[in-house]
Amino acid sequence: MELFQTIYHHSLLRPENYKLIGEAHTRVEFSQGDLLLEKGKISKSFYLIEKGLLRSFLYDYNGNEITTEFYCPGEILIESLSLFHRIPSAENFQALSGGIAWKIEYDAFQQLLHNIEGFREWGRAWATNQLFILKQRSIHALTINATDRYLNLIKERTQIVTQSPLKYIASYLGITDTSLSRIRKEIFKD
Repeated sequence: MELFQTIYHHSLLRPENYKLIGEAHTRVEFSQGDLLLEKGKISKSFYLIEKGLLRSFLYDYNGNEITTEFYCPGEILIESLSLFHRIPSAENFQALSGGIAWKIEYDAFQQLLHNIEGFREWGRAWATNQLFILKQRSIHALTINATDRYLNLIKERTQIVTQSPLKYIASYLGITDTSLSRIRKEIFKD
């Protein structure tokens, strides 16, 4: 229940709402390497991460694997384009460790939005925040150097830096493995 209250936090949501919200989710355990969604499949659900580390990735025009996002405990793993537009996913969603998530199906999510005003308001606020995060990440990729982006990642999302292979972090930052190794050597030389 605590995970639902943390992720779905909104002042209009009441304890009885959280009970209904919790009942709409199913507990899912995953192992390292599991794919929660594969490229080309239409997403039918999304996940609240309780434990573990996951990532989304795709392949660029040269066939290089690019990590597009990481998902840590207390976050939502969602493929918004596929889920809401009912189109095949361009990304794979992979577990980097074993863990636990809470899955909610699209229809159950829509039912909660329809029936619970506070949940609907949470959804609007969440979507707005996700647009902000996406825009901010795009701007940072163009205006902040790789060293500072890596330092920000260390500060803001430590679990990624401590648990993800460096090649995934490098592709997420838009740099090569070699560049990330050089950056890490400079940062940790003291």
